[in-house]
Amino acid sequence: MRTTQMLMPTLREVPAEAEVVSHQLLLRAGFIRKLASGVYTYLPLAMRVLQKIERIVREEMNRQGGQELLMPIIQPAEIWLESGRWHVYGPELFRLKDRHDRDFCLGPTHEEVITLLVRGEVRSYKQMPLLLYHITNKYRDERRPRFGLMRGREFIMKDLYSFDRNEEELDVSYQKMHEAYTNVFTRCGLKFRPVEADSGAIGGSSTHEFMVLADSGEAAILYCSHCDYAANIEKASLPAAGLDAAVPPLELEQVSTPGQKSAAEVAQFFGLETSQVIKTMIYRTDKELVAALVRGDRDVNEIKLLNVLGALTVELASETEVQQATGAPTGYAGPVGLKKIRMVADHEVMALVNAVAGANQGDAHYKNVNPDRDFKPDLVADIRMVQAGESCANCGGTLEEARGIEVGQIFKLGTKYSKTLGATYLDENGKEQPIVMGCYGIGVSRTMAAAIEQNHDADGIIWPASIAPYHAVVIPVSAKDQGQMELAGDLYDQLNRLGVETILDDRAERPGVKFKDADLIGYPLRIVVGAKALSEGVVEVRQRRSGQVDLLPVDQLAEKVKEILTSL
Repeated sequence: MRTTQMLMPTLREVPAEAEVVSHQLLLRAGFIRKLASGVYTYLPLAMRVLQKIERIVREEMNRQGGQELLMPIIQPAEIWLESGRWHVYGPELFRLKDRHDRDFCLGPTHEEVITLLVRGEVRSYKQMPLLLYHITNKYRDERRPRFGLMRGREFIMKDLYSFDRNEEELDVSYQKMHEAYTNVFTRCGLKFRPVEADSGAIGGSSTHEFMVLADSGEAAILYCSHCDYAANIEKASLPAAGLDAAVPPLELEQVSTPGQKSAAEVAQFFGLETSQVIKTMIYRTDKELVAALVRGDRDVNEIKLLNVLGALTVELASETEVQQATGAPTGYAGPVGLKKIRMVADHEVMALVNAVAGANQGDAHYKNVNPDRDFKPDLVADIRMVQAGESCANCGGTLEEARGIEVGQIFKLGTKYSKTLGATYLDENGKEQPIVMGCYGIGVSRTMAAAIEQNHDADGIIWPASIAPYHAVVIPVSAKDQGQMELAGDLYDQLNRLGVETILDDRAERPGVKFKDADLIGYPLRIVVGAKALSEGVVEVRQRRSGQVDLLPVDQLAEKVKEILTSL
């Protein structure tokens, strides 16, 4: 392709709306244009990148026995009502009505659709295992679309669903997808880590997120410096702490603490470490008010709390609700004598001896609070945030924190959807059994953005060669020099014949403009045809990532370029 024939509108200024690097560079380099908040048009350069990512995804899915199909984007409300998710999914679900006033939604995911398909077509254990996938647009009405393709309302996604006879066979399918995802992101040239995660609205018993490591990532992950352990910060957990039996419990005592509300203030008032304070947080769920107890130096992990309670929603209670539940203003709640609401304590709280906690009345705290003696929680569970610097549960190494961009996630759904929607099969004995399912998603458009977040410099994008829109650009220094233009055209033809995807910048622009655009767009190789090409028979080949420049003979260029690309 010649640049004069392409739609590739580059920009010199950084658009004001773009907060992260990938959004800025996708706009500046002419890859995308905004239609509405969270909705973008993909221009030709972006389409080439997306198609390459999709090809890699298809090859790895097919390698594991996946079969591609295509499911509808418009989904009837009945199937979401049947699964129980129509009222649960929340405002992110795009809902619409047809002319007959029937309810539909734009698919944010396809568990219901694929389960009903399999329910109607699979009868026997002999038809499984089954791996079905598609690549299509998805729709989620994000409250705050941001970061360009990182969090949009319309995006491209691959989702595969596995159907097995039992949990053991699901484990096999899950491992196949874990391997396939590892291959996909490795082939895309990304640095990533699979991490333990929460299954969220999708549900299921086990899940891993595939995180591209980047400072701009929305998700925080914890990983061990000595072993392979890694988890989303919402999922990371540690073993329960043991009680210090060497410290005798002292007598409970109420103390006046005027104006001391925060855990840090209370700890300073009593001359203790913040870890000796019991922080009592009052939450409202879709079912009830609950008190969550963690150490003063910890934060409540609301995802863990939601899962422990089996709730659909959880959020901090209002000041009025706190007052009604505890009899005290915010900052003075505590577990001693708290009778009106359910109480959930973190394991660490149960290991405290002679702690300090709110007295459920204004300007007062208890000291020498001891669990089991002074209060008994309704439930003891891991409900705290794990922090960097703590010890790894697997090997005792130190946990470190990094930012990550979620580009893929794999779930063990079990029978969550098959039981609800009646997807069953007849086993070897003719007995009806629920199909065991898995779900596996890759954000295709997000992967393109994540690749830029991880591969860029001050001049623009640095594409991994496997997903670059073109492998090389040929730039004649002077468009007015007929000899340079003809040689550039010949080299362009030779490279394309050898399978090197090449673009010819034949614009009547100054060389500096062409060089800046080449760096901005991020072609792995820049081939400059200048005066030496005609006088000495050599051209300049510059590698975008390393900046290395080689002078290569014109008659060997095509083969040499192909060799260089194999090493990138």
